[in-house]
Amino acid sequence: MPVPGPGYSITVRVDAPPSSTAAGDLTSAVGRVGGVLTAFDVVESHPDAIVVDLSANVLSAEHADDITKALNDLPGVRVRKVSDRTFLIHLGGKLEVAPKIALRNRDDLSRAYTPGVARVCQAIAANPEDARRLTIKRNTVAVVTDGSAVLGLGNIGPAAALPVMEGKAALFKKFAGVDAWPVCLDTQDTEEIIRTVRALAPVYAGINLEDIAAPRCFEIEARLRESLDIPVFHDDQHGTAIVVVGALRNALRVVGKPIERCKIVVSGVGAAGSAIIRLLLRKNPTDIVAVDINGTVHPGRSDLDDNLRWVAEQTNRDNLAGTLHEALVGADVFIGVSAPNLLGAEHVATMAEDPVVFALANPDPEIDPLEAQKHAAVVATGRSDYPNQINNVLAFPGVFRGLLDAHAHDIDDEMLLAAANAIADVVDGDRLNASFIVPSVFDSAVAPAVAEAVKSVALREQATSVGA
Repeated sequence: MPVPGPGYSITVRVDAPPSSTAAGDLTSAVGRVGGVLTAFDVVESHPDAIVVDLSANVLSAEHADDITKALNDLPGVRVRKVSDRTFLIHLGGKLEVAPKIALRNRDDLSRAYTPGVARVCQAIAANPEDARRLTIKRNTVAVVTDGSAVLGLGNIGPAAALPVMEGKAALFKKFAGVDAWPVCLDTQDTEEIIRTVRALAPVYAGINLEDIAAPRCFEIEARLRESLDIPVFHDDQHGTAIVVVGALRNALRVVGKPIERCKIVVSGVGAAGSAIIRLLLRKNPTDIVAVDINGTVHPGRSDLDDNLRWVAEQTNRDNLAGTLHEALVGADVFIGVSAPNLLGAEHVATMAEDPVVFALANPDPEIDPLEAQKHAAVVATGRSDYPNQINNVLAFPGVFRGLLDAHAHDIDDEMLLAAANAIADVVDGDRLNASFIVPSVFDSAVAPAVAEAVKSVALREQATSVGA
């Protein structure tokens, strides 16, 4: 049975008898039905009763009902209320706008707004680059989505995507001090999305595209990069690729294999898989074999779109045609960004000695990590309840911090590789092992290291461009 995690957490308020066994009875009832108790708080005490808040991690709404029933069935216990703790933190949204300056009197108002603000407007009109110095533009990123590929939920639309985009903006601020704002567009038309983002761009110093379905996401990003003078970064592609490449560098250090001698199988050739392949190719592995729902990607297939055609041309040097299981034979590395439960331990056993398995489908990976560990030397997932979590938050805050600090106008693969190397380098040789190939998302060294690496590349390229 899966272990309940904090993503589905409830607080149950109950009336209970004031007996010496009450605490044990309540906690045992939660445990008997598989709940994970996280807090026990007595909020009221009376001669004839106590009022207790029990917080617990659960698996589902049905599991929460089981816990409620188990508590209600105890003699003398009555459940007053059940609160979903995840919903509670979302009430009213997770963001707010706060002024950075005090507006205490008419003098303050005259400088912050009319008439004084007019001179600042004229300065920007005369020199548009001053917008980065004199407005929020210098530190602001748009988190843009059309709601077409949200987490593992699919095409749920812009309104339903907003809680995710709010969370993304909160992470930008928490980890890198970047002011990000959700921009959820009520259209899934490629041309309209491009036109709208272009029209909004003057406010922002960077565009973070998020949860836009493939293959449209490729065209949207490419055309926005061509037409805008600010960096455009699709996190589902490049954020994932950065962390995967950084983690793989350390995983291969653990097993003592140079990437140049490794065969890598990538399952899933959508936004994330394609970007991972593109960045891995810069590391010159022996071969990469990409696999989608129709099998290995090779030039002989008749169903290739532009993205798959490019992948077919750049990978699978032996033109292997077959299934994922066939491709995996003799491979050194498996990277899954696809679907759950595609592999068993018997398939990992067919890989090369000391294989590396990154099973990143979320919430259910391509293979149960415990099964993978039977034969793999290093295992990583996208989950927080197993070691080696591959999480985009290791990348995107620092990437944009570096871009903003450099006043960058674009982003390229050299910056992405610099970010990947910076993440890998945070895990020094004394800490590196099979269960620790990437730093914690709460490691305060990560975002500054990534930012400095990206900024250094951006400034170097700017200096080269000016000198050319």
